[in-house]
Amino acid sequence: MAIPVIDFSKLDGKERAQTMAQIANGCQEWGFFQLVNHGIPVELLERVKKVSSECYKLREEAFKKSNPIQLLNKLEDQKVEEDAIKRLDDVDWEDVFFLQDDNEWPSNPPEFKETMKEYRRELKKLAEKVMEVMDENLGLEKGCIKNVFSGNGEHEPFFGTKVSHYPPCPRLDLVNGLRAHTDAGGVILLFQDDQVGGLQILKDGQWIDVQPMANAIVINTGDQIEVLSNGRYKSVWHRVLATSNGNRRSIASFYNPSLKATIAPATPKEEVHVLYPKFVFGDYMDVYVKQKFLPKEPRFKAVAAG
Repeated sequence: MAIPVIDFSKLDGKERAQTMAQIANGCQEWGFFQLVNHGIPVELLERVKKVSSECYKLREEAFKKSNPIQLLNKLEDQKVEEDAIKRLDDVDWEDVFFLQDDNEWPSNPPEFKETMKEYRRELKKLAEKVMEVMDENLGLEKGCIKNVFSGNGEHEPFFGTKVSHYPPCPRLDLVNGLRAHTDAGGVILLFQDDQVGGLQILKDGQWIDVQPMANAIVINTGDQIEVLSNGRYKSVWHRVLATSNGNRRSIASFYNPSLKATIAPATPKEEVHVLYPKFVFGDYMDVYVKQKFLPKEPRFKAVAAG
């Protein structure tokens, strides 16, 4: 079983209705799908791969001294019986840093900043196009999701990019690449490694690989899209498995509501049964940071009671 692959360029042609239906199915049945022919130049994606890999090489020594490696070494040094070694269930085998408009970015390699600025501009535009498709498929006014995320235009939606590498791991039995979770925010756009796999989603009780695919952008929906759609589009559990060979690159961009935005089901008038509470996104994030790797339903309850 493979997650849907959708040709985004067909939205502009004779196959528009079919493509809209494919995206609706991707949102409703999967919560994850891959976009090809999405309009982001391949040449730009190649530059993003290059500067990200070069940036990791400069960070590699620091990763070797990081918490996951130290904890793993400590476990192996204990020389206890093999079956008595406890898994490291509360760490991730991941080198990671974040890019936002207002934080400090790596200054090396020299092309990193300009390349990633250009990439983020393109990704943000793509996110807004995807949200407009969701608006239409959900029977909402065009621009509804973006409008909610910006607090009716009063605030800037959050747009952040997480640059991760998952280096080869010597003990796959003891550590996760990234623990299973759902994403807190809105629409997530992932440019993942096209050689090294590891990303999986939970569908119908089974973990399914998100197959590496050159120049595709993986889209997934976060908790706030679940609320806005009144449960029609669910945020989906996903994880990253550590691998023993290959250094997996993962560049995830998050188009989230402003922390000040009020989120509630934006259902068409004929749908009267509201399944989710109304809350301020910042309050939800206060709960999420403490409960990210736990079931999501109590998060909605906690923020409703707050």
